[in-house]
Amino acid sequence: MPSSPSVCTPARRYDIDALRAFAFALVIVYHVGMYYVADWHWHLKSPHAAEWLQMPMRAVNLWRMDLVFLISGLAFGLVRRGQTVPGLMKQRSLRLLIPLAFGMVVVVPYQPYAQGVANGLIAPGFGAFLLRYYSHSTWPAGAFDGWEAGVTWNHLWYLAYLWVYTLVLAALLPLAESALGQRLRQTFVGLRGVALVLVPVLPLAVYSLLLWPHFPPSRDLINDAWLHAVFFTVFVYGYWIGLDTGLWAELVRLRWRTLALAVLLLVLYLGLLGLASQHSSRAARLPLRVLADLYLWVALLAILGWAHHRLNRPWPWLRWANASVYPWYVLHQTVIIVLVVCLAPAQWGPVVEPVVLVTGTLALCWGLTAIAQSVAWLRPLLGVPAPAPTQARWENGVKTGQRWWVR
Repeated sequence: MPSSPSVCTPARRYDIDALRAFAFALVIVYHVGMYYVADWHWHLKSPHAAEWLQMPMRAVNLWRMDLVFLISGLAFGLVRRGQTVPGLMKQRSLRLLIPLAFGMVVVVPYQPYAQGVANGLIAPGFGAFLLRYYSHSTWPAGAFDGWEAGVTWNHLWYLAYLWVYTLVLAALLPLAESALGQRLRQTFVGLRGVALVLVPVLPLAVYSLLLWPHFPPSRDLINDAWLHAVFFTVFVYGYWIGLDTGLWAELVRLRWRTLALAVLLLVLYLGLLGLASQHSSRAARLPLRVLADLYLWVALLAILGWAHHRLNRPWPWLRWANASVYPWYVLHQTVIIVLVVCLAPAQWGPVVEPVVLVTGTLALCWGLTAIAQSVAWLRPLLGVPAPAPTQARWENGVKTGQRWWVR
């Protein structure tokens, strides 16, 4: 399939790998913060919960998962190269569903157990809980997040959503790669200046007007129409962006302006949010939701521009991060909750405890990932890529070793 000169670039894009690592690291830090932010629901809550955390957490929450799905869409376009559609669907299904299944069976169960015990609705005893959990028993209402289904995937919902989006886009590839699809893509990557800021927001705003009042986020895959619309659209944006040199150059050129605009929109959003009644209907808060959509997209533009400007170099930690980020994602939330349960009796206070919690999370994720990387049968279960027989290397855009992009 012919491509325009601006679409292909011979240079290895270190910034994409680095941005992926930072995006997932932010997810881990965010989940630690969820234990301490006041008045926000999470599986467990600290007695030291603080209201001041709501502002920085909200500033990140409005775009953090959108960034992850955008990077995933970009990665989809890269792994598409040289693969048939059935081969791509098979490869992505194995890559996503095996860690999801393993995570739901082995990694996640301690999370609902700890939450149920904390809520006083599940008796202590993890072994007895597992027997009941694996038998698909019914649970007391509100025992843990996902009690209605009997089991839960908790933070691993991303893998299920990404698998669905991957299959849908793979099925649409004949259309996406047709002459009409290529014209649509070229229109998108040809956006410049104000058009690049405003045009991609329009679908997001439509989703907010039509879907957001009726479909609050559920992350249960079935009843999550608004989030599906937003995440899949951003996923497609990532697929379209790819390695288009013209668009990435525009992102770098606009980086100061998009950063300033993102800060301005955030201040405006937080200010209006403070004035809005907490008891007002979702429909009454639609203008605020549309403003959040604009902030979301502008923040993504700023992040992409600054990442390409600052991170596109062969960082010494990059290969390690590429091999570790997936198992870290699968493991991190259960590690956080295990540490929370272990640390709570010590009552170390609102300063020492968070430091120990973050440090312990990093140490345990690193150690468990190192074990998984050294045990052949554990590697696919936690999404650890197979070791390359030779060092991955690109010369003049030609692959001489293992692929470097996100898989």
